[in-house]
Amino acid sequence: MSATSQSTRVRASRASAGPRALVMRAPGTNCQRETSLALELAGARPDSVHLEEIVTNRRRLDDFALMVLPGGFAHGDHLGAGTLWSHLLEAVSEPLQRFVESGRPVLGICNGFQALVRLGLLDGGSLTRNASGRFECRWVLVQRPQSVNTPFLEGIERVALPVAHGEGRFVARDPDTLSELKGSGRVALVYCDDVGNPISYPGNPNGSEGDIAALTNRGGNVLGLMPHPERDAVAGQAPAGRADGAGLAIFTNAVKMARS
Repeated sequence: MSATSQSTRVRASRASAGPRALVMRAPGTNCQRETSLALELAGARPDSVHLEEIVTNRRRLDDFALMVLPGGFAHGDHLGAGTLWSHLLEAVSEPLQRFVESGRPVLGICNGFQALVRLGLLDGGSLTRNASGRFECRWVLVQRPQSVNTPFLEGIERVALPVAHGEGRFVARDPDTLSELKGSGRVALVYCDDVGNPISYPGNPNGSEGDIAALTNRGGNVLGLMPHPERDAVAGQAPAGRADGAGLAIFTNAVKMARS
């Protein structure tokens, strides 16, 4: 048997036994394939489902053990990044809230993070236009603060991941809220330099307050992040000097959460 055939059979075996993962897409979403592959490699059974099927109840959130809102430009980012996506999801606010309250993992990547913030599933501030005033696309370093409170980041300390966004600057509601986010372990990842120190632009690509790159909810089962872990989930994706496949750990942890 060739190595390729064996790899395909291993992936199929993992997926058949894994938890069902919803990869929700909307018009303009463009990262669902990479996200589905990362979930499959992590042991899940991914299903890419159009938003319309969810809001019309043709597909039910309760049928899934894990949910991911992937990156892209849902609805062309009209009215603001993630705005229309979050507005349409208000039609299923009750099952969505039930999904979160059940402890099942919800992951929002880039555009998905923006939608989670606008939905109020991640609170404390807003994601607005980059301080540079332009689209930023590069690899950055992020690290997990010691106080972080989410199993999504188990085993992760500092990791290089790519960013690609025009509206990723986190602005807290006020200084007290920013302090509370940090103190409660809801700041999940921060931009940093090679040794973990705070960093300014371009290492902090958007000018986020507190260098915030990711947030989690109080329960730790909702994670939103601006970097793209699905773009470093397999060998050959990382640039020289960076660990290949480092982003896969987030998906592996999500699957573990879904199994528990």
